[in-house]
Amino acid sequence: VQLQASGGGLVQAGGSLRLLCAASGGTFSRSDMGWFRQAPGKEREFVAAVRWSGGNTVYADSVKGRFTIVRDSVKNTVYLQMDSLRPEDTAVYYCAASPPYYRGSNYNPHDYDTWGQGTQVTVSS
Repeated sequence: VQLQASGGGLVQAGGSLRLLCAASGGTFSRSDMGWFRQAPGKEREFVAAVRWSGGNTVYADSVKGRFTIVRDSVKNTVYLQMDSLRPEDTAVYYCAASPPYYRGSNYNPHDYDTWGQGTQVTVSS
């Protein structure tokens, strides 16, 4: 599977953005899909994920209640709706896909073997 992330931009604190991750080829329907982010000088951190089986979602505590991950299996796309944005949400956001039929955790970069190119999100105060 190949991934293409888009939808980033500049927004004021309190605003909203919707990120898209379009998947092509292969095993989208059988892969967990996740979003991570990386701010300058910091490690890549987990944001949200949706499982291939059952569609269960998980979120980092820092975004719970503000971000929503949605999977559209018809369009082979995963969305990250980001509301009530804060300056500390500023980062490059990456979408990722797990190996097919994955049964492990969703919280670590090593749970995923395919990555999109990243999209910049900047939240001004």
